[in-house]
Amino acid sequence: MDIQEKKHPDTAAQFAEVKAMCRDIYVKKLMDYGTSWRIMRPSSLTDQIYIKACRIRSIEEKGCHAVEEGVVPEFIGIVNYCAIALIQLRLGTGPQIPSEEAVRLYDDMLAEATSLMADKNHDYDEAWRMMRVSSFTDIILQKLLRTKEIESHDGKTLISEGISANYMDMINYALFALIKLTCDD
Repeated sequence: MDIQEKKHPDTAAQFAEVKAMCRDIYVKKLMDYGTSWRIMRPSSLTDQIYIKACRIRSIEEKGCHAVEEGVVPEFIGIVNYCAIALIQLRLGTGPQIPSEEAVRLYDDMLAEATSLMADKNHDYDEAWRMMRVSSFTDIILQKLLRTKEIESHDGKTLISEGISANYMDMINYALFALIKLTCDD
């Protein structure tokens, strides 16, 4: 690898790598639990994501964790729960769906998030690479608080992006964190 390649990693390839890691966990959990999450309202999923983000911040601040899993599985959980929340916003709560459909919908949500990332990354010129993982955690927590506020207003906003946009952003920030934690040297 030459110096230029090291200086400018292939964001699309790294994004694909961490998305595949998240998808693998999602598919395995589908095999264990089916689509039992179909009963959950988006607001409950927001709270589940909030718990994961709070645990990440707690580990970052304390510098250690008592439960075996570290922050990587929590960021994966944020990605996957955000995708599930987007599916629930699209379908509403309801009966379980076939696993194949759940995987297709998951892939659709991650494809939309990837497209958004590519557009924003173009405009922001890879600024995320200079950010700290702890900043991604804080931004995710901020977006969760925004989402909770919008949910308390029945999803209505005056000027701001809606709930879906916040979930999409959280997916992308969690994926950026995963790249920094698992792909970068």
